[in-house]
Amino acid sequence: MKTTPAELTVLGLVVERPRHGYDLERVIEERGVRRWADIGFSSIYYLLAKLEGRGLVHVPDAPAAARSRRVFHATDEGRRAAREGVLALLRDPAGVTHPLLVGVANLDLLAPGEYPRALAARLARVEEALASVRAAQDAQEPLPHAAHEVFSYSISLLEAERTWLARRARDDHGR
Repeated sequence: MKTTPAELTVLGLVVERPRHGYDLERVIEERGVRRWADIGFSSIYYLLAKLEGRGLVHVPDAPAAARSRRVFHATDEGRRAAREGVLALLRDPAGVTHPLLVGVANLDLLAPGEYPRALAARLARVEEALASVRAAQDAQEPLPHAAHEVFSYSISLLEAERTWLARRARDDHGR
């Protein structure tokens, strides 16, 4: 039973510990999950309903409480699906679907000078994002191992992009 990255993210947080929707929103916000996963606030309950429908999470002795206060628990099947999903994502590299590549593939549409200016603007935004991720990481120390790894990987990707952008600016590949 394959899970989408958004489903797996929510399921993983519920496996970590039982949670209700607002608790999921808080953790997603605190950990900066939206930088790497497409999970809007309004989609949290949709994802929980899908996971519940597939038997991956459940609400034991569900009271007639408000929907927002239903505490979801992972089922054994949910733990197994989460583990399998994590292993697949870790071992099997996926194709790169980065929007930057669409822009780079269409450079011929730009006027002279637009490419280096766009890269310079992107470099400034990458620097801001790097500072923001580092601040979010520092504000939450000590972090669970998984959260530490997410921050570490995110910072590494931003640093790699910063290096690439700086090299492009230095080598003046902007025409």
